[in-house]
Amino acid sequence: MSATFSETDLETPDGRRLHVYDTGAGDGPARLTVVWHHGTPNVGSPPAPLLPVSRRLGIRWISYDRPGYGGSSRLPGRSVASAAADVRTVADALGVGRFAVMGHSGGGPHALACAALLPERVLGAVCVAGLAPYDAEGLDWFAGMHASGRASLAAAAAGRAAKERHEAEALYDPGMFTAADHAALAGDWSWFEEVVAPALADGPGALIDDDLAYVHPWGADPRAVTCPLLLLHGGRDRIAPSAHARWLAGRTPGAVLRLRPDDGHLSVLNGAVSALEWLAGHAEP
Repeated sequence: MSATFSETDLETPDGRRLHVYDTGAGDGPARLTVVWHHGTPNVGSPPAPLLPVSRRLGIRWISYDRPGYGGSSRLPGRSVASAAADVRTVADALGVGRFAVMGHSGGGPHALACAALLPERVLGAVCVAGLAPYDAEGLDWFAGMHASGRASLAAAAAGRAAKERHEAEALYDPGMFTAADHAALAGDWSWFEEVVAPALADGPGALIDDDLAYVHPWGADPRAVTCPLLLLHGGRDRIAPSAHARWLAGRTPGAVLRLRPDDGHLSVLNGAVSALEWLAGHAEP
């Protein structure tokens, strides 16, 4: 699925390179700019299946490859909260003052971190199929995860060396996805084929950094999110079980939980158009 956006490289204050994508403002000022936070392992190009509705809603997408992915330099020891400084750098460079954030899967925690740490900039947030913090009190964090995903994240929790050993031996397990997920991959969300392969082209290093960040302190508390927040989750998600969204909804003031009972980790994105419409209606400048 082709998409139109510009790509550029920016330098961070600490001398790293961030590879940035921008759909632009079109024929006039965008009604709303949304920063996209990609999943694990993906590169950061904007979600092509959402571009048609984005044009109707007047949405400009900006996004970037998280450190270590695609054209972005690695940031050793990065946390989930590290995304906030990078997003500020990107927004400042592109002349964007206030914006909304949206993340899927591994992008969900990063979107939440930006909303928590940049309250003066973030107008609204959507977290799709995201994980809760690893130290979430009262949450059985691994419960409901497919065996392969559980093993991958448990290896990360055991430390970098254990995670590197795991990735050296791990094989793709299609069983982590439901039948509905596979159907989504065969339809509009075949777009993932365009963003997964480039993310792994240089090996699993960025994926390892992501997973280590998820199972260590985030450096950002979802309870600090004060902007409008929508949590979109599939009831049959085998990668980030829906209990994670319920935990977040119960502890984030004003959060709206939209649970799609028959969806998995990917098919839940069939509800992303209505989520984007919600964001456009609630993220008021």
